[in-house]
Amino acid sequence: MHDSSFERLRREWRQRIDDRMLELVKLQNPSLLYDPIEYVVRAGGKRIRPMLLVLACRAVGGDVELSWDAAASIELLHNFTLVHDDIMDRDDTRRGCATVHTKWNPSVAILAGDGLFVLAYRALLRTESPHIKKIAEIFTDGTMAICEGQALDLAFETGGKVDLPAYLDMIERKTAKLLQMSCTIGALVGNGHAADVEALGQFGLNLGLAFQIQDDLLDVVADEGTLGKTHGSDLRQGKQTFLLVHALAHASADTRNRLLGLLSQSVWDSTRVHEFRDVLEKVGSLRAARTAVDTYLLSARNQLANLTLHDSTNHLLDLVDYVSHRNS
Repeated sequence: MHDSSFERLRREWRQRIDDRMLELVKLQNPSLLYDPIEYVVRAGGKRIRPMLLVLACRAVGGDVELSWDAAASIELLHNFTLVHDDIMDRDDTRRGCATVHTKWNPSVAILAGDGLFVLAYRALLRTESPHIKKIAEIFTDGTMAICEGQALDLAFETGGKVDLPAYLDMIERKTAKLLQMSCTIGALVGNGHAADVEALGQFGLNLGLAFQIQDDLLDVVADEGTLGKTHGSDLRQGKQTFLLVHALAHASADTRNRLLGLLSQSVWDSTRVHEFRDVLEKVGSLRAARTAVDTYLLSARNQLANLTLHDSTNHLLDLVDYVSHRNS
């Protein structure tokens, strides 16, 4: 498990990232735009993506002081996706707080998400780097991939049976791409060698795949108070997850019919979520998901082994441990 020095660094850097984001949104008008944006920023979060960016910059020997704007940009982009995702999923809570469309209304939430997206670009373009054009291209292409992943996720809700390769393609775009972007941009800000930039990008991609499958697990096994959002949210929205895709592919005919019967219900309470979880346990889907998480985390760690400055990756490994042990 990560040590106390990593915890201190994480707290310090989270504050630096939060301060940089708040500089962009404080005391601006109209309040109907900036108040919900500031609300989102102040709601907190683990800040894993900007942490990855700064750590990647340092891992290639770069100056972390040059990375804060890019780090703030990545987190603002992430929050943009969350605000719009919450509207699409009709979720009531995020990070233990009311979602923007619940606290205000969907129109305000769409506008706040748009504002977060623009502020993300504003922060990115403040970054001082000879690679800024490449960085902007990665940011732009990555954002489009995230939108593609979100579209696939939405299509899967009504598109019938989804196999595991299709699911993995969706989460690679929707979730893992942003972690890959974080590491790649951080390494470019740090002027890393091409091979190191590639390795760190692959590190982020594998970490992101593990992160999403772990999210699928937490949706049905975590305590709702700890999770910070509605328990069984994915089930309520009819989303395709690793657990569901695996279960439908491996269950007996009777068990598959039971799963489909549960999924056809219009009301999901805690009892029904627990019943669904019991079926997943029986089929082996919970175990398969945990194995997949471990496999992707191992692949992420292996990408760090051949970095030029391999002794500077300790805190990246600490972050892998942090992700692997998270419960929300």
